[in-house]
Amino acid sequence: MKRSSSTITSLPCLSLFLLLLLPSVYSDDDLIDKICQATPFCDLCEASLRPLSPSPSDPKSLAAAMASVVLGNMTDTLGYIQSLIRHSHDPAAERALAQCAELYRPVVKFNIPQAMEAMRRGKFGLAIYVLGDAEKQTDSCQKGITNAGADDESSVALTARNKLVKNLCDVAMSVIKSLLNGL
Repeated sequence: MKRSSSTITSLPCLSLFLLLLLPSVYSDDDLIDKICQATPFCDLCEASLRPLSPSPSDPKSLAAAMASVVLGNMTDTLGYIQSLIRHSHDPAAERALAQCAELYRPVVKFNIPQAMEAMRRGKFGLAIYVLGDAEKQTDSCQKGITNAGADDESSVALTARNKLVKNLCDVAMSVIKSLLNGL
């Protein structure tokens, strides 16, 4: 009797039972599901990783992809901050925005690329540390904006961007921790 390997329904019950007992080989989607479930913001994790092409196929490439998403969002936010500075007419808001730019600039140019390089070298603890520092910089930026008393539409948008970057950093650190825990 010739068995087709293309469908599970053609397998005898015993073979199906053994197949279920064997260690699973996860598809890319299963891996993304599994790792994102372990993060504090599962939906954000999945929304960040699923559209990537090619899809990351192992935990290390997922971690690198998340760091890349963090870098992209921080770069966009820095550009947004610089745009707000150019159009600001409020000296207190302008100072707070300039402080944000000073906080974001080294993270975008040096820190996140350093975290990505650390992951390539297998130094995941350093990558987590650097991403945690990036998260702290977004907090400092937000405190400066809040203390300046800015409550216009652009500061609300910057607050949303800071929150997104902070959450992305949390997700990236969680993905790296999953990698360290053998997922």
